[in-house]
Amino acid sequence: MRSLRLSTAAIALSLFVGCGDSEEDGPLYAITTQQLVSDPVESYVVLTPDAEKAASLSLEGALKVPGRALGVGIPRSGSVYVVSDASATVTRYTLNAEDALEAAGTVSFAPQGVTSLGEYQANFQFVSETKAYFFDGATAQVVIWNPTAMTVTGTIPLTSLVIPDTVMAFSGAVIHTGGQIIMPVGWRPEAGVNVTKKAGVVSIDTATDTASIATDERCGYTHDAVLGTDGKVYVATEAYGAAVRRVVGQDAPEPCLLRYDPQTRQFDTTFYRSLDSLVGGGTAGALIPSPTAGTAYVRVLDESIAPVEEGTHPRTIASGTGWQWWELKLDTLTATRKADFPSTSGSVFLFESENQTLYTEFGAGAASTTFRVLGDNGKAVVSTQGLSFSFLQLR
Repeated sequence: MRSLRLSTAAIALSLFVGCGDSEEDGPLYAITTQQLVSDPVESYVVLTPDAEKAASLSLEGALKVPGRALGVGIPRSGSVYVVSDASATVTRYTLNAEDALEAAGTVSFAPQGVTSLGEYQANFQFVSETKAYFFDGATAQVVIWNPTAMTVTGTIPLTSLVIPDTVMAFSGAVIHTGGQIIMPVGWRPEAGVNVTKKAGVVSIDTATDTASIATDERCGYTHDAVLGTDGKVYVATEAYGAAVRRVVGQDAPEPCLLRYDPQTRQFDTTFYRSLDSLVGGGTAGALIPSPTAGTAYVRVLDESIAPVEEGTHPRTIASGTGWQWWELKLDTLTATRKADFPSTSGSVFLFESENQTLYTEFGAGAASTTFRVLGDNGKAVVSTQGLSFSFLQLR
């Protein structure tokens, strides 16, 4: 996400709508939070300047959206595109002179067969002010659209990724490198608790809007990705896949680390590592970019903090607390426990604020989200009610 912010800085400046001078007004953020405990489910887009200090956000005066919503867009552009799993419509909101959001156009992906726009912020990838992609697992396609004109301009079919009786989901961690958007793919059965033993990567050439697809049969639910200093993309099983292995046992795929080459657009068939073996055993999952080049974080479940009871669902384990942080050197594949980081929820999303990289910590029962600073001993900053899967710096 940092690379996207840097590469679109000039673009973002041209998109301000009534925002004023950013240095004079200071940073402003749109945090979208999903209230899963409400019936029906609803979401709120909250505007705040307080992403980098301890603060508890109020939902009073926030933009209310039906269903599980996301707020996506180009950082510092003055616009946020609000979507929901309740429809196929994208609504653009822009900041006015009073720092309030005003609706400024819609576009529907329904003609492309799309019915829902939920999932992760990373499903929306912005190339420029006039081109963006939406990765839709349900219809196995990428929708190409123009965020300025609010029109659909094309699609990229991904039908070869379809596996009968499975649910395909794209990743929340995407890599931009060499004119490519590299999107990991994972599958799970429609029925029962397990993950499919298959890894996948979709690479989109942003100049030609063409897709290259690579798959690997050695492990599954490889939703996490990090770009190494060697130019290779390291792809790993996320925390949910690790939790499934802990619950199901040998009938579930072993959590693993694979390597993908953006030049050949294929997996390296000579490279495979068990995640558990990298951390000396235990339940290991996830691969999270570290501020230190050439390193990444792996998560390891500490059952002294979060014991796994009989009948516990893997989703509860993955989103619950008790996951340790381990730092992995990608060149030597050696891992060290980061005891200065507090154990936290296994499902983690990274977001960029003005000066920090933030990660999410979800509270028990989907009650809250706390954002913490990556690289500063996990210092807690802003928190909000509900679950936040999207975060955007508006200016």
